[in-house]
Amino acid sequence: MFSFQETFPTTRQISDEPEFEAPIGNLTYPVGREAILSCTVNSLGKYGVGWLKAEDQTVLTLHNRVVTHNSRISVAHDNLRTWQLRIRQLRESDRGCYMCQINTSPMKKQLGCIDVHVPPDIIYDDTSADLAVQEHDNATLSCKATGRPTPRITWRREDGEPILVKKPGTRDTYKLDTYNGSLLHFWRLDRRQMGAFLCIASNDVPPAVSKRITLNVNFAPTVKVPNQLLGAPLDTDVQLECYVEAFPNTINYWVKNRGEMLLDGPKYSIREERSSYKVFMWLVIRKFSRSDIGTYNCVSTNSLGKSEGTLRLYEIKIYPNLPHGSNDNHVNILGGLAEAARGHNSRSKDLSDVSSGVVRHTSCSFLVSILVFILPTVIR
Repeated sequence: MFSFQETFPTTRQISDEPEFEAPIGNLTYPVGREAILSCTVNSLGKYGVGWLKAEDQTVLTLHNRVVTHNSRISVAHDNLRTWQLRIRQLRESDRGCYMCQINTSPMKKQLGCIDVHVPPDIIYDDTSADLAVQEHDNATLSCKATGRPTPRITWRREDGEPILVKKPGTRDTYKLDTYNGSLLHFWRLDRRQMGAFLCIASNDVPPAVSKRITLNVNFAPTVKVPNQLLGAPLDTDVQLECYVEAFPNTINYWVKNRGEMLLDGPKYSIREERSSYKVFMWLVIRKFSRSDIGTYNCVSTNSLGKSEGTLRLYEIKIYPNLPHGSNDNHVNILGGLAEAARGHNSRSKDLSDVSSGVVRHTSCSFLVSILVFILPTVIR
């Protein structure tokens, strides 16, 4: 056993005994850096200085020599009064107190302690994976991390939108830019709360780390139709629109008069756009003709159910030549459907609009009012 006392012979002289000039102090370093502890001694004389690990009394250095087998440890002496213990590539296991000793009798010593700060690291075994739940069920996302100091856990949505949180037992919903805590609870989830969440662990020791957790809310399709009754002149392109909400992903298609599925091609242009649980469906009918008049259905289906929306398409008869100077509004009834015709000037503008582009729906609010009262009677 290597003895620090035996290495340096002691002396019985009382005068001019060595003394420590100042405390070593407690130091903090991030992991991976080099730690330096300085021990300054006045009037050392023939005595020796050594460094030990206080926890287990392991001798590390004797004067200018390293006696431990740890290659990361070295000692530096400025040939004056200061001995520096250096620990390269600092590890968590280096955390603790170190003793600077002078081999006087009795021995003199002082302590300096090193705290090793460690950046956060997420514990994947204790952190939620991607999660899928039914709408109106409860859910909890968990996230845990190690590090020193203890990491803080912050949640935020990946898309930058606020986090929607409901108070348990109520329908009250409030918005949070961020949520602090290792557990993020959701009460009676609805589709608006689904998305990708970031669990961010930080403790002021760079770098902060994060994990992406996707929360999916499963529900059957719902279909909304912005315009259920559409009118268009012949030989124009007509666009039909549907709006779908569903998860998981849906199969979407169009049918006419409850017949076969419509396919993308020369006659029909079919497209859709997805955004999270929302799908926008478009059907463009090229060169609208009388054979295209009828009922169209947009259909959406997934593993949880099926839904559809109904649109009715009819012909708008346009009379471009009214008596010159006539500005009187009048109503044309065509096949039981009403259209408001407004004067030559305004009608000419409408004609230029429909002849050059896609017709979505008639723009006259008066038409809608008349349809409400006339259509049921005509259908009977």
